[in-house]
Amino acid sequence: MTYQPQKPFFQRLQGHARSTLIAGVLILIPVAITYVLVKWAFDTIDGVLQPYIEPVVGRSIPGLGLIALALSAYLLGLLWTKQVGRRAIRASQEFLLRVPVVGAVYSPARKLIESFTGDSAAGFKRVVIVEYPREGAWMIGFLTGITAFDSGETVGVIYLPTAPTPNSGWVAMIPVENIYDTTMSVPEAMSMVLSGGISSPLGIDLTPMDPQEAAEFLAQGGMAAVTEGKIED
Repeated sequence: MTYQPQKPFFQRLQGHARSTLIAGVLILIPVAITYVLVKWAFDTIDGVLQPYIEPVVGRSIPGLGLIALALSAYLLGLLWTKQVGRRAIRASQEFLLRVPVVGAVYSPARKLIESFTGDSAAGFKRVVIVEYPREGAWMIGFLTGITAFDSGETVGVIYLPTAPTPNSGWVAMIPVENIYDTTMSVPEAMSMVLSGGISSPLGIDLTPMDPQEAAEFLAQGGMAAVTEGKIED
């Protein structure tokens, strides 16, 4: 057995303090980030009504903005459950889409939110993997459509989210023969992106996308509503 001299007490104390401090900082950083984001959201939302409330009651009421937001969301949801209310909301949405500048912002924002909910035909419902941005580098994405170039090449329109904020990303058009279907669900894929890959499945089964499937859809004409494992009108 080789004898290893023990480090001086001060060095051992310094090493212990350093490792303990690092562990504590790593625990505190996510808490601090969460606090900052929540406080920013709270102050932003809460500050909308305060300028109108303070002159009336003589002081600010913390949390009033959040209460008003929650109440508005509930009332809109309640209105959506009624046929008349649903028509009114859809008419309002159509109006916003026609307003110059406002419509250009509202339209993609609305589609993006609907995609993350997965409740509409435009939702993220089909998780794929492609070699991007170079050979040997794989990215997880969501197949959102099928189209074709003038040359006749059929390509899949894929939204490639960035981590840890999947609401930002870019769109790539990849030949269908280079697209691989996966067995991952949308929640699993979202969890993987949000965690920066920490929450990853133990294994991912890849199946090359069937070019005939895409060709049959294009022959019908129209945009794709891609769902799990198939393309629908």
